[in-house]
Amino acid sequence: MKPKDLKAVYSWKERRPLIADRIFHVPNHYEHHDAFAFPGWDDASLFGNSNPICVEYCAGNGAWILERAKSSPHLNWVAVEMRYDRVRKIWSKIQNETIPNLIVVCGEAWNFTHHYLKEDSIEEAYINFPDPWPKEKHEKHRLMKPRFLDELARVLKEGKKVTFVSDDATYVEQTTQVFHSHPHFHSYSLMKECPGYGTSWFEDLWREKGKKIHYLQFVAQ
Repeated sequence: MKPKDLKAVYSWKERRPLIADRIFHVPNHYEHHDAFAFPGWDDASLFGNSNPICVEYCAGNGAWILERAKSSPHLNWVAVEMRYDRVRKIWSKIQNETIPNLIVVCGEAWNFTHHYLKEDSIEEAYINFPDPWPKEKHEKHRLMKPRFLDELARVLKEGKKVTFVSDDATYVEQTTQVFHSHPHFHSYSLMKECPGYGTSWFEDLWREKGKKIHYLQFVAQ
């Protein structure tokens, strides 16, 4: 399978939540999520088991989560990515390498988490290289804001971690402040190296350009 083999499932006017061929389509600018009969993560159409679920936000081309899913078959993995061209690349690798414990969510992180993740349902969350949107006029587009942390705190099991990775020192500082201000996260740690964490296309790119990679970890309480 090649990425181009994945065709668009509907037009803009026909957009709706849809699960098809290892992809969960979660449309933006859509007001009827509550009417969608979501089968639940233990349904055969998704994973068909009740193994713990880990989520990667900003999955990009999927390099990091594909390796995690293959090395941890006892866990179920969800790759959340907005861009359809990147979703297609992850999908083609799932098909070609037969990875049953990974599905892709084509949609925005807060939207998916708010509408389709239940309270205390996630084992761990990973946020790898989100766009820092450095200009102040673009601040509204940043993922790491209080309302997203509210959702992470709701869906993460108590005592479980969220890991944030970025090459952008300013965004790391902003994200740290947002976590510190939130009442449901603690145990902050900042690392310049995280052995065994795995790598991604973005990490390889920024390391080649000489940038430092920062790892933040917080625990839900």
